Amino acid sequence: MEFVAIVIVLSLLQYFVFALQVGKARSTYKVEAPAVTGDPVFERYYRVQQNTLELLVMFIPSLVIFSYWFRPDIGAGIGAVYIVGRFLYARAYVAKPESRGLGFVLSLLPTLILMIGGGIAALLSLL
Repeated sequence: MEFVAIVIVLSLLQYFVFALQVGKARSTYKVEAPAVTGDPVFERYYRVQQNTLELLVMFIPSLVIFSYWFRPDIGAGIGAVYIVGRFLYARAYVAKPESRGLGFVLSLLPTLILMIGGGIAALLSLL
């Protein structure tokens, strides 16, 4: 489970970096707290952070469940794809939001695989 823990920490660090980028964008584009609208580029950074938070709520428990009841090495590998997907998503969304598709798929698909696979593995363990 060590690799699973590393993937979880990396995903949280990635989220932390996204939060720092929002703070920097807030200053750069002069969007005073608590406002979350204003400059379109600031809003993109903010949406990346919020979308990542929304997905983390599903990703982390799914990764833990999958890894516990199936295989932690495979879970960590799938989790690594999620992290790469989030990076691609963030880069694309800030630069050109309509190009975020690949990053979105590489974030959502691993989460769904972990969720469904973990659920099935847990159910099978009851048999």
